[in-house]
Parts: sequence; C-alpha cells; structure tokens
Amino acid sequence: MVKVLMVCLGNICRSPLAEGILQSKLPSDTFFVDSAGTGDWHVGQQPDKRSIATAKNRGLDISCQKARQFRISDFEEFDHIYVMDASNYSNVVKLAPNEDAKAKVRLMMDVLYPGEGIDVPDPYFGGDEGFDRVYDMLDEACTLVAENLKKEHL
Repeated sequence: MVKVLMVCLGNICRSPLAEGILQSKLPSDTFFVDSAGTGDWHVGQQPDKRSIATAKNRGLDISCQKARQFRISDFEEFDHIYVMDASNYSNVVKLAPNEDAKAKVRLMMDVLYPGEGIDVPDPYFGGDEGFDRVYDMLDEACTLVAENLKKEHL
C-alpha cells in the first residue's frame, strides 16, 4: 500500500480537498490518501463548509474527513508528503528526523511548476470563489500526481 499525505495549515480547507481529489484519481486497493494540518486548531472537526460544498459541487464527498495535526510519525508512515505552501513546507521539514524523511516532502504545485515555489493559496478568509480556484489548482496538480504515482508504483 502506497501512502500519500496532504498537508496545509489547519487541515480544513486545502488539504481535505487535496485528499478527496487525489483519492478519486487513484485505486483504493493500492493507494491510501490522508491529510493533516501543521496547526492543532481544528483537530477533530470536519472540513470547512465551503470546502465540503466546493467538493460536493464537483461530485466529491469529503464531509466524513476529520482534521488532525501532522505528527513526526507521519514521516515513517507515509511514502509521499505534499504541502500546500512554503510555510507548511518549512514547518514540516523542521520536524523531519533525517534527510530521507525530508526528501518525502514536496510543495504541491512543484508537480506542475518545478522549482517555482508556487503556493496553493489559503482560501479561509476569502469568499467561495477562492475555494473554487483552490479546487481547480489542486485538481490539475492531483491529476499529475496520480499519473506519476501510478507509473512509479503500479
């Protein structure tokens, strides 16, 4: 089983969308996708209602997800860790116990734009259109992530 973790700040907006989108593009018998946040503010909560609505409008149900905080053991448990922005990247790699763990961490948009340091913007303080934009960005990136993972692991 190949395990992939999506990480954002609070695990209620971007990473739950990324989790749901990537899950929809990969066979569940071979791949496990989860998400986490670098902060602990929303642990145990559902994704933001706007993330749930945006996903539902695109045919995905992410309402059963529950926010959790990223933990050091995730480096051992997961094969690939995708973070949504430079701040998340910094926070996660600071926790890495070694270089191998650090090498698992990648900026999500680097899949599409290698080395450009493009962030998936946090839509939390904006309107619904921000969630649509984030969904579109993640959908495009997750399509390529899924293709790459299938080539690498199937």
